[in-house]
Amino acid sequence: MIDAVRRLAAAALAAALTLTALPAAADTQVRLNTSHGAILIELFDDKAPATVDNFLAYVRDGFYEDTIFHRVIPGFVVQVGGYTADFERKATRAPVENEADNGLKNLHGTLSMARTNDPDSATSQFFINLADNDFLDRQAGKPGYAVFGRVIEGLDNVEAIAAIPTGAAGPFRQDVPRETVRIESAHIVEPAE
Repeated sequence: MIDAVRRLAAAALAAALTLTALPAAADTQVRLNTSHGAILIELFDDKAPATVDNFLAYVRDGFYEDTIFHRVIPGFVVQVGGYTADFERKATRAPVENEADNGLKNLHGTLSMARTNDPDSATSQFFINLADNDFLDRQAGKPGYAVFGRVIEGLDNVEAIAAIPTGAAGPFRQDVPRETVRIESAHIVEPAE
């Protein structure tokens, strides 16, 4: 009887050790295939859950396909996710609540939601920081811009987009790349990819 209890206890201990050895669930990754190369993004699922869910809903719907990088400011940001190459504004979902109080910073290579002066107005547009833009972080009296991911591969492609000369186009007086840069596809990366 004692041997059976010991074997059972040993089996339970081995099972518990196996479970604790399993890696924690990894954050979701999305690959943006652009006309200037691929950009692999890691999303901060736990830190910005509503923002990530919103972004992934757009990815799943194919919304980002054929949207253009319409705002490029070297040393600051590249912005995408709202306009076609003909500068038609794409219809979006309802805005999401600003999650800029999640402790994440607008550091070089991070993704944040673009918005209007209304802190809770972000829909589909996002930007990639080209520098550490701490003035975009939440601060006393300033709601900030919600960081929800970071580029883990293809930052050189982002920098190449940032190097394209810009000017006026469509409804914008400046900062539009003179060469159209578009997202050709966006998809969630499965763990085996």
